[in-house]
Amino acid sequence: MIEIKNKQILIDGEPKIIMAGEIHYFRLDRNEWQDRIDKLKAAGCNAVATYVPWLCHEPVEGEIDLIGETRPELDLVGFIDLCAENGLYFFLRPGPFIMAEMKNEGIPHWVIEKHPETVPVTWDGKTTLAHTLDYMAPGFLQETKKWFEAVAAVSVPRLHTNGGNIIAVQLDNEIGMLSWVSNSPDLTDNVLSDFSHWLKERYDVNALISRYPFDINDIEGRKEAIRSPKEEYSAELHYDLGYYMRNRFARYVATLRAYCEESGVKDVPFVVNIHGTGGGRALRFPIGISQLYESYTQAPGYISGSDIYFGDLSMATFQDLYLINGFMDAVHNQDQPLTSVEFNCGDGNFGNNYSGRLDPSAADFKARMCIAQGNRLLNYYLLTGGRNYRMDNEYNDGNDRIAHTGERHGFAAPIGPEGELNYTFPRMARSIKTIMAVSDKLAVMEEERDPVAFAFIPDYYMTESCYSKSETMKKMYQNIEANRAGSAWDNMARAMLLAGYRFGSVDIQNKPVDPHETPVLAVPSACYLHREVQQKLVDFLYAGGNILLYGEVPTHDMEAKPCTILADALGVQPTEVRTANLNYKLSVYADGWAKQRPEIRTHKAQALEVDNAEVIFRIYGTDEVCGIDTKVGNGRAIVIATAYNTDIDLYKEALEKLGAHASLRHDCNYHGIFMTSTATKEGERFIHILNLDGFDKDIHLYENESKLLDGRKIMLQSKDGLMIPINVTLNDVKIKYSTAEVKNVKKDTIDFRLTQAEDVIALETDREIAPSEDYHVQKRENTTYVISKKHGKIDDRLTLRFI
Repeated sequence: MIEIKNKQILIDGEPKIIMAGEIHYFRLDRNEWQDRIDKLKAAGCNAVATYVPWLCHEPVEGEIDLIGETRPELDLVGFIDLCAENGLYFFLRPGPFIMAEMKNEGIPHWVIEKHPETVPVTWDGKTTLAHTLDYMAPGFLQETKKWFEAVAAVSVPRLHTNGGNIIAVQLDNEIGMLSWVSNSPDLTDNVLSDFSHWLKERYDVNALISRYPFDINDIEGRKEAIRSPKEEYSAELHYDLGYYMRNRFARYVATLRAYCEESGVKDVPFVVNIHGTGGGRALRFPIGISQLYESYTQAPGYISGSDIYFGDLSMATFQDLYLINGFMDAVHNQDQPLTSVEFNCGDGNFGNNYSGRLDPSAADFKARMCIAQGNRLLNYYLLTGGRNYRMDNEYNDGNDRIAHTGERHGFAAPIGPEGELNYTFPRMARSIKTIMAVSDKLAVMEEERDPVAFAFIPDYYMTESCYSKSETMKKMYQNIEANRAGSAWDNMARAMLLAGYRFGSVDIQNKPVDPHETPVLAVPSACYLHREVQQKLVDFLYAGGNILLYGEVPTHDMEAKPCTILADALGVQPTEVRTANLNYKLSVYADGWAKQRPEIRTHKAQALEVDNAEVIFRIYGTDEVCGIDTKVGNGRAIVIATAYNTDIDLYKEALEKLGAHASLRHDCNYHGIFMTSTATKEGERFIHILNLDGFDKDIHLYENESKLLDGRKIMLQSKDGLMIPINVTLNDVKIKYSTAEVKNVKKDTIDFRLTQAEDVIALETDREIAPSEDYHVQKRENTTYVISKKHGKIDDRLTLRFI
């Protein structure tokens, strides 16, 4: 039995951490399968994941091969069974779309040829450049249902609930991504008909007429009006089309799930993966959340999974991963856990030209942060490379292979196409084994947080479809994109993390905001914000909540109509936004309680007229206000209406004035350290630390201003992570703390990874510790101290044996 409960994945009642690796069986010779599985197990994984490419298994309509009759490598049944023989769980990803660099994104050619009406038409009636189809077109759904029935026939007997090893099934892949990245929303005749029905259900006749000055029932007229919108209603169309697409995607996902359940695939989690990272950052990842959160929160039994592709986790990017995990959690229901179903690993050499080169710490750091924030499943993608075979039919597409990457595929994978291990494999494996050594603890732990949360507004990321000829749309998009992430993430969020704050996120658009549960909100704000959300923030302030607002005080709602509910409550009147240019070096200076700070250059500042507030920032040359501290009702708001830099002390002081203190901190003046903590209800804890820099750091750890680890200073090695156990019981041994990392746990031994010149392991146990040349033992009252004699940089292995 598999349950999704209390943000945990329970298998037969036991909370689990699933560490999977993606192996594309269809890209390997069958006699290579066991070798790749052996290497997956050597990495510490306990599960295998794979796409099931419809393109390969049914290249000819009606001739489906899932048992390897046409090609041995297409024996999906044999591959699942082989994984079961190796004691591995299985994560099935049958599409219909799979991407994976496949031709047609994994859709058979015949489906497109048979149903040309499914090929999307987009803005101005043009054919989309993306290789996508109209998800809800009857013809496409008809063929998809047959495909799902075929996959179900072989997978149902292999479901975990039926004694097999399949523990999860993914529905489609990166839904909506292709339309978004190409700015080509699906506007087929079928979609426009459905959209029109949706509009008529959402609005009464008079409201619909006032929004759209055309006859929604005129089939030909609405084609032109929607595909080439006029400026007068472009903002309304942006809003409605975005909401409709969320609903459409949710119906598509529900349809796929129904196909599965009708065919017997049930009682397993159905996974919806979220796209959006790229270019080394995750700034646009929440677009995927915005598109799909209705899909995976519409009913019990769904879980969402991130796609994480942004290379090294560094000082430039670490806040991105922390934030997107928080945003995912913010829209979840109370039971849904975090997962990552495409957790990028390998060396970054995606183009097979050595232009990408990742540090060995990349996958390690990201895994540690994700696990600390509550991810219960990570699927390392792509774990092993392979080959793209040539198809039997010739399509005259340049190579006639199943994919467009050439003969070899997965050049960057830790396990290369020919099975060789690259330089990232050992560090990745060390990380996975460290997590799995204490997975029973991590599977139930939750992140401990300080009394502050980062606000998430899904509609700030509903920017996947912008009609290029609409100045209203472009103006809205540019302002929202400039304020929702970018500076807010790089300055405010990064400063909060470097100051030691541990925080989650709150969906302030769709969920209640209670100052008793969330005393302080950090809010990235644009010129545009829903009328209802502005009122919600005002109510929050009057109820005693506190806000740190960064960006701009909103002046309009999300349909570009004037709305100053929040500005009025703050007692400010925004006038104009000053921007820097080649001849104007816009600068801001501090005032009020922030006054001792030096003047800074910035690229923008919103000028405010203020009624009655303490001014904390002004624009040089005009003395216009661009930052205030003010009381609102029973609450308090600090507004930073300028792109203020990552002044850690400033944000710390602001948050402390609002009542949020960081209780866990270190004393390294060089910063570059990410730190958080997790705990069970019983008080077992881990402190998770990442040294993001390429040099060692000596630090003390403090909690509520008291030194931890008996006051010992620890060294964080360059580009290393550390998971420090605090009061963690392993078998009948309680680790009060350890500077060494737990690596493996058995009945009479605990293996550690040494990290210091002299590691200290403090225990509470009645068991006698066997003598060893590797350590000496001291007892003080009820604590036994094991002190390593080995330097962690010379030999980092230590086994503690109990008699």
